[in-house]
Amino acid sequence: MTSVIFDMDGTLFQTEKILQIALEDTFEHLRSRNKWEAPTPIDTYRDIMGVPLPKVWETLLPNHSIEERKQTDAYFLERLIVNIRDGKGGLYPNAIELLQYLKERNCSIYIASNGLVKYLHAIVDYYKLDQWITETFSIQHIQSLNKSDLVNHIMEKYDFSDGVVVGDRLSDIRAAKDNGLLSIGCNFDFAREDELAQADIIIDDLKEIQTVLPRLNR
Repeated sequence: MTSVIFDMDGTLFQTEKILQIALEDTFEHLRSRNKWEAPTPIDTYRDIMGVPLPKVWETLLPNHSIEERKQTDAYFLERLIVNIRDGKGGLYPNAIELLQYLKERNCSIYIASNGLVKYLHAIVDYYKLDQWITETFSIQHIQSLNKSDLVNHIMEKYDFSDGVVVGDRLSDIRAAKDNGLLSIGCNFDFAREDELAQADIIIDDLKEIQTVLPRLNR
């Protein structure tokens, strides 16, 4: 039985569909409180997608207080969840088919994400992913905020040492390598060529994982 650990944003969930809407809402909220004057830094956020949210707000709001960043983070999370529940997001093509395929072959499926618990639960609930996924893990479960540690936590909890990590950013690839797992890099919206080059396998569509499944079982 193969254990497959998926990232969420930019891997299973098309975050791009709700990201700009939520970010624009958030920075408009800051402008209304005279806490921001410049355009919304959407391109900067795209560049750092995949890092924990505290790091995001350190980057996007370097001159704001920690308390202001926390308030902004909470507002942003609220807007993301509203957009998810309004059906404005979406899973990547073939995501459901792949999850069904893996489940039918007795694979154990997990989520390891830098997203927050409420955000991840909103996605899982809306798309009813619990019928395939064993458990969803947020970076909030790990004090270090390190995805390698999060993946290790999953491996220890479910007692396995072989498997694969599927993700689109360097943190996913490193999490696989640091724990002796195979890494599959997703060449999707937020992926970067220099990061993907470090993955064991690179895919352009989730359905390609079905063709490499025999390799995952070695």
